[in-house]
Amino acid sequence: MDINKDSTKDKAQLLAYFRDRSDEILGEIGQKYGEKDISLRARKLNTGLVQSRKAFITTLTRKSSKEGWSAQEVLEAVLMVTYCNYVVMLENRNAIRPYEYMDFSRRIGELWEPFCKLCFEYPLNDLELFIPPLFSEVKRKLAKEIDDYIDDLSITDEQKSQLKRYYGKVWSLVTSGEIKLELDLHFTYEGNKYVVDFKSGFGSNEKGNTNRLLLVATIYHNMEENYSPLIFVRSKENNNYFNTLKNSGVWQAYSGGETYDQIKIYAGYDIRQWIDNNIDWENDLNDEMVEHLRNNNLLQYLVW
Repeated sequence: MDINKDSTKDKAQLLAYFRDRSDEILGEIGQKYGEKDISLRARKLNTGLVQSRKAFITTLTRKSSKEGWSAQEVLEAVLMVTYCNYVVMLENRNAIRPYEYMDFSRRIGELWEPFCKLCFEYPLNDLELFIPPLFSEVKRKLAKEIDDYIDDLSITDEQKSQLKRYYGKVWSLVTSGEIKLELDLHFTYEGNKYVVDFKSGFGSNEKGNTNRLLLVATIYHNMEENYSPLIFVRSKENNNYFNTLKNSGVWQAYSGGETYDQIKIYAGYDIRQWIDNNIDWENDLNDEMVEHLRNNNLLQYLVW
């Protein structure tokens, strides 16, 4: 397939390309592993299609750089390639093992996050991605600050040692579980650092995750680099766990259309408009899958 500005806008051509590629991958899987293990076939096919998409986008970005495409042209090409690849991934997974409602609703949510992150990987605004700090580094820095502060106090050496022991006990409570400061997205924009957690929606059993997010955001707020924690949620309807984070004072939480508004502010691209103009799951998925979704009342989950 020739990659150019026109071909990367041609949904039908891209769908045909990835469908042909999926047939090749399935043939390779059949020859190597046979066709009895359904889970293995589904997993290998998914891996193959992901690799195919990545290779396609790598070639696309190299050619666009050589030919001087605009940032918006590159992003929109990547969005279309990714969406068409998603369509074929869903079709083939359903053909191998038909989706049930829990698997399907979860899968649609899983695909949404990396799709939105493309706006930050190929931004129109001047932003940069960064590697998040390690908690071990943050702990070491804070511990040194406390030790230095205690050493400067006008108290006895025994009292200083006692304070440090108490401080060590507090750390042991905080670090009794693993603390990971890495979230879904980390970027710098207009001199500020932002850390983002993407969620498809909040379920009925999110207490542990909510508490973890509150702790992580509090740690970021106590660092000196001026971090702003953001939560981007796909679902319009959320429960008390979302409201807890939204009203916590440590997270800026957005859901539904608000999420797309925030992506536009930071990345500079209106992905909501692109979705409205280009994504048409019911007409882009093949007839077999649409019939399965309709018969099982699953079309309702095709909402981004």
